[in-house]
Amino acid sequence: MTNLALNNSFSPSGPSLADLVDRLATSQTLEPAELAALIEGRDQDLADYLFQKARQARQEHYGAAIYARGLIEFTNHCKNDCYYCGIRASNSKADRYRLTSEEILSCCQAGHELGFRTFVLQGGEDPYYSPEKIAAIVQEIKSRFPDCAITLSVGEKSREDYKLWRAAGAERYLLRHETHNAEHYQKLHPPKMSRDNRLRCLQDLKELGYQVGCGFMVGSPGQTTAHLVEDLLFIKSLGPQMVGIGPFIPHQDTPFAQAKAGSLELTLFLLGLIRLLIPTVLLPATTALGTISPTGREMGVLAGANVVMPNLSPVSVRAKYLLYDNKICLGEEAAECRFCLQNRLAKIGYQLVVHRGDCAQFPVPGAVLASGPAVGLSR
Repeated sequence: MTNLALNNSFSPSGPSLADLVDRLATSQTLEPAELAALIEGRDQDLADYLFQKARQARQEHYGAAIYARGLIEFTNHCKNDCYYCGIRASNSKADRYRLTSEEILSCCQAGHELGFRTFVLQGGEDPYYSPEKIAAIVQEIKSRFPDCAITLSVGEKSREDYKLWRAAGAERYLLRHETHNAEHYQKLHPPKMSRDNRLRCLQDLKELGYQVGCGFMVGSPGQTTAHLVEDLLFIKSLGPQMVGIGPFIPHQDTPFAQAKAGSLELTLFLLGLIRLLIPTVLLPATTALGTISPTGREMGVLAGANVVMPNLSPVSVRAKYLLYDNKICLGEEAAECRFCLQNRLAKIGYQLVVHRGDCAQFPVPGAVLASGPAVGLSR
């Protein structure tokens, strides 16, 4: 999938770009050169048409429901030194913290009272939290809140660790692949990290029965159209239940501090493409979108996204979990963040839904899917 000859095999005398969008919506696939033609030939009219098709695809499977996930950023310690990340190991300016098990459970309790039925435990690759410690936390959350789904996002681990956490009750795992291209991957990560190990992790997670999420940064340093096409083709072949993409935003204390930020416009376009590639996918309108534009998350929803992730972390640590500069919602309490998003989504015709919200192609016995009622639509 490397060294794609993208621009030589698409003929301008062939189908129009709108025709390609139609074919993608119908068949959920395109040739590499056709995907590249859409990306490179996009304009506002084409984007509007793509978004219309993406909304139709999402409507078919999820209606007007936008799923809320309660995000708990429980540690900003990380043993890795990824060049783009504000909590990289060598950033001596980072103000480090760790939440205790009881603090994590307190976040879950507050979220449960607000109606959340999915908790996302996200953190750096912090050796302090042993596999057994994480398993114990997952088990306790499941014991106290049996009606809730648990998503982990703690990086590259062994198959044995993933198996342990699956047995403990974790159902979903988010692990952005960042870029499928091995050469580009090494431009973003230190030598001890590899694209192949990242892909091994994703395959292990799939085989162990997790609902799996992958994804990438849009506009990361050195990224090309060929890389984006490679990412899209990889996502299609992996068949994940979740895909998280967001614009690259530089952090002042990283090697990429002076790099150009990713494009809102291109990120939205890629959201639309991903929705048509995998119509049932759970697709977040990320905080990074809201960071680069005041209405970025709403625009993400209108481009085909159907997930938002309000922050349940204690306000006292929010400003310390900075993967990039100028992150939004650092001072909002969980309830404030949740109801703010609910009201903003209602203004564009969507309902914030706080039940489990499993992938339409990954139903869980007894779980309420998109047809279920929205919870707590008023204060």
